[in-house]
Amino acid sequence: MLKRYIIHYPTLLRLGIPIMIGQTGSIIMGFMDTVMIGHYGTGELAAAGFVNGIIGLASISALGFSYGLTPVAGALLGKGETGSIAQKLKNSLVANNILAIAMMTALGVLYMNLHHLGLPNHLLPMMRPYLLLNILSFIPMMAFNAFKQFSDGIQDTHMPMWILIGSNVLNVLGNWLLIYGIGGLPEMGLTGAGVATLLSRFAMWATFAVIFHLTDRYKKYSHDFWKASVNKADLNQLFRLGIPIMLQMGMETASFSLSAFYVGWLGTTALAAHQVMLTVAQLCYMLYYGMSAAVAIQVSYFRGAGKLPDTRHVAFAGLHLNWLLGLLTAVPVFLLRNKIGLWFSDSTEVVALVSTVVIPLCIYQFGDALQCTYCNALRGMEDVKPLIWIAFIAYFVVSLPLGYLFGFIMHGGLWGIWMAFPFGLTTAGILYLIRFLKNENSC
Repeated sequence: MLKRYIIHYPTLLRLGIPIMIGQTGSIIMGFMDTVMIGHYGTGELAAAGFVNGIIGLASISALGFSYGLTPVAGALLGKGETGSIAQKLKNSLVANNILAIAMMTALGVLYMNLHHLGLPNHLLPMMRPYLLLNILSFIPMMAFNAFKQFSDGIQDTHMPMWILIGSNVLNVLGNWLLIYGIGGLPEMGLTGAGVATLLSRFAMWATFAVIFHLTDRYKKYSHDFWKASVNKADLNQLFRLGIPIMLQMGMETASFSLSAFYVGWLGTTALAAHQVMLTVAQLCYMLYYGMSAAVAIQVSYFRGAGKLPDTRHVAFAGLHLNWLLGLLTAVPVFLLRNKIGLWFSDSTEVVALVSTVVIPLCIYQFGDALQCTYCNALRGMEDVKPLIWIAFIAYFVVSLPLGYLFGFIMHGGLWGIWMAFPFGLTTAGILYLIRFLKNENSC
């Protein structure tokens, strides 16, 4: 019985570890911004916390939209129809740019109305330029997302990893030079972190585009790319798959990011601690995401190859690995709970608050692993419409209201707001699992 799952472990690890490393690297952009800004000033850390919460919501939603390409490419690979994959990539680039423009417009409206959100007035001058620079980075970020999902879909997960690592080295160097004004450059504080992020995102998009078009690695796909056409059928398929995933990931992220509005009512110290915890949480999540993305790749491949029993087996194998990652994550985070805040801030109040919020973070790791695994299994099956209503129930009906209940009505403060997350994530995981089993049985 166990053998049917064990045989999938090596392939999931081969595909998933590069994704984990690469995507963890992308989160390290925010991690390093937070560390460097936190030691620059508590006000800057609070400002970054609010902006990164909103930008994180939009960025992860955009990443979710690009996920629509992966099961399409994976299924074509499973069928042996590799000649059609480059056309899907070209249409994905167009679709991602359309969405990027729409998101930039919406974020621009937010930028113009920051002063109406009830935020501390002294933070607004720091928030505005940082938010604007992050908005401008959406087009290169989403173009890179399209290339990455294409590469994942054809089971080449190493190239995106190396590009993401390189972009993070560039981002850290840019932070060091521009936040603190090293080497004669102007001391720009939080704005310098925004400039570094913008430059690194342009670099990773340009690097992947050059590698795709000018090297032998993707030669057969590049040749097909130039002959491919942008067409309504492919665009409709990508929007049909991408929008439900985008909404699901957006609602999941909203249960964290929109909690920043709750936290803002608690003051600057709580906002700073919330930003620290969001950064730690994102690092943990990207471990699950990497393994779960490998589940989506393999499920789509087996679906395309007509090997439906293997779709269930590989999903359960992915859950085993993700629960192991949850254990390996929760234990050290709990043991280091009194030290984590010191990595980001010199404020004793922020450090103390962070140590209390670590507990709900550790509790929800196993529910997060469950929901991430089976959400991606459904993505691999191209069964994405149910993701919307499941996410709505888990995050808007369960998580956000409980955050207000625990945080304010029951006077739990920041700890109470974070205690809502285990309930929302576990609810999502159970519902995704039920849907996947029903979907797989119906096939």
